Amino acid sequence: MNFYENWVELDLNPIMTFSNSGKLLYSNAEAQFLLNRVSSKELYDIAIKYAPATYGFATSYINLPIKNYVFYAITVGYETEEELFVKFYKSTMVKKENKLSTKNGEFANIFTLVDLNISTLKTKREINFIKNYDPSIPEFKMIVPELLKIIGKVYEAFAQCTTISTSIKLKIGEYIRIEEQKYSLISIDIVSDGYLNVNENLETNSNSYILTIEEQKVTIDLPLILN
Repeated sequence: MNFYENWVELDLNPIMTFSNSGKLLYSNAEAQFLLNRVSSKELYDIAIKYAPATYGFATSYINLPIKNYVFYAITVGYETEEELFVKFYKSTMVKKENKLSTKNGEFANIFTLVDLNISTLKTKREINFIKNYDPSIPEFKMIVPELLKIIGKVYEAFAQCTTISTSIKLKIGEYIRIEEQKYSLISIDIVSDGYLNVNENLETNSNSYILTIEEQKVTIDLPLILN
């Protein structure tokens, strides 16, 4: 990368480029974290809303909450009809997420870890657990104690619900860049028929997974590290 490319890649705000049909052409490292939570189509639609009427760039000051983020401004511009450039400006009130790391961890079976937590909660509550696992996912490197803890806390936060669905899948076409390498993402989606217990503190300070919290759903994204 040249200096300009590095400057954009390491920017703390999400920067993306779209084609005129809405296809994502480029996303910097920070944008990849955002794209783990929000579809590229949703971000493209927001960009179109704030795009200038003629060629050039326009910055709009907004109050835009998206998942765990709050943005205070957006810059949208285009010099041709082929590409649309977008930059979202994160509010300083939002806690910056740690970058993922590949330096620690051990190889483990993700299904075994999830099932351990389900078995534990079953001894305490009458809950209907629905599981949808992709059996093709191999063992991969993860920080087992951290993962066991956060999965357990998520299930406890949904413990007053009657049904909890858990799916473990490979995110098709999505990846994250860690230390200049691209890694696919394994997603653990935990969805309930009721609401999350707000008294259960799920705030974490981990560099081994990405946590997305919604009212009835929690997603834990993990890099598929096979070496």
